[in-house]
Amino acid sequence: MEKLDISEALAGAQQSMLRGQFKDAMAAISDILSFSQENRDALYMKAVVERYSGVLKDAERTLIRLLTQSPTFGRGYQERGYLLKTTGDHEGAQVAFEQAITYNPTLMGAWQQLVTLYVKQKSDIPLMNAQHQLARLQALPKELTAVSHYFYEDHFKKAEALCRAFLKVNPAHFEGIRLLASIAERLGSYEEAEFLLKTALTLTNSKSDIAIDLLKLYRKRQKFPEALEVAKQLVEQDTRNPLFHSYHAVQALQSNDYQTALKGFDHVLKLLPTDAVTHTSKGHALKTIGDQKQAIKSYKAALAITPSYGDAWYGLANLKTYCFSMAELETMESLIEAPYSLPHRAQIQVHFALGKAYEDQKEYGQSFYHYQKGNGLRYTENRYCPDQMEKEFELQKSICTDALYGQHVAGTVQAEDPIFIVGLPRAGSTLVEQILASHSLVDGTMELPDILMIAQEIRGRQRLESETGYPLVLPSLPKETLNKYGEQYLENTQQHRQCAPYFTDKMPNNFRHISLIKLILPKAKIIDVRRNPMDCCFSGFKQLFAEGQEFTYNLKTIGRYYRSYVALMDHFDQVFPGDIHRVRYEDLVADSEQEIRRLLDYCGLPFEQNCLEFYKTERPIKTASSEQVREQINPKGLEAWKTYEDYLWPLKEALGTAVD
Repeated sequence: MEKLDISEALAGAQQSMLRGQFKDAMAAISDILSFSQENRDALYMKAVVERYSGVLKDAERTLIRLLTQSPTFGRGYQERGYLLKTTGDHEGAQVAFEQAITYNPTLMGAWQQLVTLYVKQKSDIPLMNAQHQLARLQALPKELTAVSHYFYEDHFKKAEALCRAFLKVNPAHFEGIRLLASIAERLGSYEEAEFLLKTALTLTNSKSDIAIDLLKLYRKRQKFPEALEVAKQLVEQDTRNPLFHSYHAVQALQSNDYQTALKGFDHVLKLLPTDAVTHTSKGHALKTIGDQKQAIKSYKAALAITPSYGDAWYGLANLKTYCFSMAELETMESLIEAPYSLPHRAQIQVHFALGKAYEDQKEYGQSFYHYQKGNGLRYTENRYCPDQMEKEFELQKSICTDALYGQHVAGTVQAEDPIFIVGLPRAGSTLVEQILASHSLVDGTMELPDILMIAQEIRGRQRLESETGYPLVLPSLPKETLNKYGEQYLENTQQHRQCAPYFTDKMPNNFRHISLIKLILPKAKIIDVRRNPMDCCFSGFKQLFAEGQEFTYNLKTIGRYYRSYVALMDHFDQVFPGDIHRVRYEDLVADSEQEIRRLLDYCGLPFEQNCLEFYKTERPIKTASSEQVREQINPKGLEAWKTYEDYLWPLKEALGTAVD
């Protein structure tokens, strides 16, 4: 059966369902599944037919199979909501419908069911939001409804084509423009997305939804002043809306205005004292500024209200220093006994938290089970392709040559301000940044996305192998363009600086873009932080990242990535001999003062005692290592992988010779 036949069979099964001919529909679905056992749409229709046919246990088994392989499929959760409602489990149905609209906010049936459930519960704020979203969806033209479904089910090309066709006929339709902006953002065209959202704002008086989209886009691009301004406008628009105050507090947090952020969260909690999300956000803010005691209090307040709130459980685990009680451990275990009553993200978070809890108990088999389970769930929603990434690394090597830099370097921006700290996550880059940020001449910033954004801007929508795409286009870029990008980087990063002459940019993944950095900022310093491969990779495997780092959720892929990283850095060392400074974490632990002096010498900085006493430096730290770098250097992280050695053979195999 060819692909076209499957499409026709699915359409035929759907028509049979609509006519109530369930036997015919099931026969067609069975044919499809005999050829393609895990076909998502066929499994979904099978569950629907089984529910209508009254075989509810079969429908439940089919849905578990569907959601195991497609954990972010909104219609699957919507169907589970209908099934649970049929069995009389209205509480479970509500959870399922809420999961459905998390993954696909355009599911009108789920919103309609939630409106009914919220009315019965007298849940005023959720009801108002559900009614608002339902009214908006009911007003959408059918073409845009189809665009939305394509978009939320990852059919981006179909979504874009249909949306552009609609806008040709309806060029001023603000919802159509808003949808096209969402598609552009998902495809990495951030400038286009921003332009489209600003255009949509001029075409309607109903601005709040579009403004929130714009705020989130600014936040993603770390354009924090612009995002903060949008948040202020939302609050001014409706001072009684707690959601708008929450956005403003979060944006103040992102802008390093922690007092305003904390006041904002407290204001929201006066309006909504039982809002677990706000208690958790407040905990994140307190963790960032180093107030661990109060952060724990906030996370626990969230869990007292909503024991299943995964973000709060992982917030506690991510402190790295918190030890769960046996009662807390048992509560988390009970949550994952019924995984489909938890949102997919919460399942992942609880498994990672349990991995940390059992690690503290020295029950390493149980700990690894939960780390592996959490990573496996996260990996199912991943689009990471190791072959594609390795191809990009090879292309970087092919264009990064002595000839290229002899041709281009003269005449580009000569700023010496940036100090790039690169490597793999969990290698010690936050520690190196904290040491440098303790120097009077260096501003410590954060993981800045600007180089990644410039690379994305150059890439556009070109295929990796395209001569006009990134990185192959780099040798043909004129010096004027390189100057533009260098100046753009310096201008955009100014918002994160204070008044020091130098600043850090601690985005580990920038190692993939050293070719670009050396073209646009040839005098910038680059520090490669390296750690024992087994320790580094396994530490990454144990970390649930807020976003990105998709290669870390599988032992084989993280091993391959580390091996490719080492090979690429070896190539850069040959092209730029002596230009890239390497800090080995183990050397830093063994002789801190010598390694710190070497680091400062490379950066052209005089030695300062503060750099040795970096753990006393008070500054906001937003990465997972925030609590660890507030301690003196110690050997606790050395060879930590060995207690899990029996489980790490896939990592060793993937690392190959790099393991040594």
